[in-house]
Amino acid sequence: MSDLSLELRGIEKVYNQGQTGEIRVLRGVDLSLSKGEAVALVAPSGAGKSTLLHIAGLLDQPDSGEVLIAGEAAQDLSDARRTAIRRADVGFVYQFHHLLPEFTAEENIILPQLANGTSRAEARDRAKHLLSLVGIEARASHRPAALSGGEQQRVAFCRALANQPRILLADEPTGNLDPETSDRVFAALMELVRQTGLTALIATHNMELAARMDRVLRLDAGQLVPA
Repeated sequence: MSDLSLELRGIEKVYNQGQTGEIRVLRGVDLSLSKGEAVALVAPSGAGKSTLLHIAGLLDQPDSGEVLIAGEAAQDLSDARRTAIRRADVGFVYQFHHLLPEFTAEENIILPQLANGTSRAEARDRAKHLLSLVGIEARASHRPAALSGGEQQRVAFCRALANQPRILLADEPTGNLDPETSDRVFAALMELVRQTGLTALIATHNMELAARMDRVLRLDAGQLVPA
């Protein structure tokens, strides 16, 4: 098995804008992420960060190039196999947490595990463990509306890691939080990354937070370069 959790090889993505012509968003992007590595992805809004994350997480297809998850090339797989890889091996966190409002914090973490075939008892135990890692186990029975923005985002981190993925992809995960809460939530995220040993690719505008990761990459004119 490959020592690399995620590889992108020659990724190209072009959007057709009608009368304005084509926009080449990604231009031969190459990326290799090792197990346990946390990498920051920085770029201005509209530069293609979200597109890159969606392709890396098998939510979108590149126009050309390869995506490999733990050494397995994904571009020619069936939709069912891609879905299975995404469910088992990839966790997503977005700027807005998208928690299910009618369920408690604990239930929001339990549900993806049940969908993946985990027993309810095991799913509950893992939910409690993850909530304790980010310091909000006492809020397990609260619905999202009763949680602060920072608490909701920590629940979203836990939900993303519920099925013990190999890879965490985060798109501006602290972008809508105040600086103090952002720092606290980011620290919780990095604690999860370090304790679970997964690979993380985190898009952020915050260079202070980016500097706390193992590497910082910049998306510039459709290509990745060291920041």
